[in-house]
Amino acid sequence: MNKSNKTALILGASGLVGTDLVNVLLQEENYAKIHLLVRKPLTIKDKLCEQHVVNFDKLDKYEDLFQVTDIFCCLGTTIKKAKTKEAFRKVDYQYPIEAAKLAKKFGVQNYLIITAMGASSKSLFFYSQVKGELEEALRKLELTSVHIFRPSLLVGERKEHRLGEKIAEKVSVLFNPIMVGPLRPYRSIQAKRIAEAMATIALSSKTGFHVYHSHEIERMVGRSR
Repeated sequence: MNKSNKTALILGASGLVGTDLVNVLLQEENYAKIHLLVRKPLTIKDKLCEQHVVNFDKLDKYEDLFQVTDIFCCLGTTIKKAKTKEAFRKVDYQYPIEAAKLAKKFGVQNYLIITAMGASSKSLFFYSQVKGELEEALRKLELTSVHIFRPSLLVGERKEHRLGEKIAEKVSVLFNPIMVGPLRPYRSIQAKRIAEAMATIALSSKTGFHVYHSHEIERMVGRSR
């Protein structure tokens, strides 16, 4: 397959969706080069992939890497893992916004990012509140094209063991079939489906600010694959 002149940058390539996204982009071969910003080297060996070990607190030092066609932001953590609200906000708000600012500086065509269902700056829940504030800040930046993916419960093989999420995944498998109509957006969704949807949207020519929920993502992938 002939490769295009498109280039990609992925932040969060070691995470649940990020891992699947790397695999999807490599399989589809729509990019001439895929840059990965990582804290430590990953076991990915492919001539299309170029890893860059960076300090996420100083993203501006690596601004040359942001001169790409599409930026995929799959960064995310949990309060439990981050240990403090400040550390959580740094990963889930500060880093994505800094990346978006660099995307605007270099005229990136698409900025694609994962937030969460229920994201709202007015939420009573800190997690959802931060995600909502992130979305609002991204809208104000007025990038050429912003695509926000708001999944419900993500299902997939995580590298770290999260007992609560494992239980929720098993329960969701039982309830998904009966969650129809207004309940459909609350169905759990496979991480790979998010990755596939991100790859699909990045090939479109849609500009502006767009938000996709789990049921819309499922339909999007179903139509295109």
